[in-house]
Amino acid sequence: MKRRFAIKTFAALSVAALAAACAPAMDDGDDIVDIAAANDDFSTLVAAVEAAGLVDTLKSDGPFTVFAPTNAAFAKLPAGTVESLLLPENKDQLTSILTYHVVPGAVTSDQLAGQRMSVTTVQGSDVHIDGRNGVHVDNARVTTADIMATNGVIHVIDTVLMP
Repeated sequence: MKRRFAIKTFAALSVAALAAACAPAMDDGDDIVDIAAANDDFSTLVAAVEAAGLVDTLKSDGPFTVFAPTNAAFAKLPAGTVESLLLPENKDQLTSILTYHVVPGAVTSDQLAGQRMSVTTVQGSDVHIDGRNGVHVDNARVTTADIMATNGVIHVIDTVLMP
């Protein structure tokens, strides 16, 4: 009985030591784009980021705070809006809309709780944040907060923000 315990303990410690030794070779985590691309609820957002040519920007060091609309949020737009925005000739408008969802710096929900403020987006216009009863950004509600990325934080919203 003691021999089995010793063997199991040795095996567990060996696995733990191997995992620790391999840790530096493992990925340090996912950036904002990686997290969005791995979640089917953000497929429209990812397609829009790609069409706007913003992938490299959102994979850079940042940090950024992204208010990320879900596919359901995009579906609330008038029929044909998303398809129109994804056309190459509308790239500037799409870029303006997407960068309106991004704030420089990493801002977590605890920093927003109980606060009302206006914050300048990467697009250049201000979004109004109300953290007194949940968190609202302009007319959107944050449905999931504080998805941490290596280069910032994502807050999921239920409505596409329009500058």
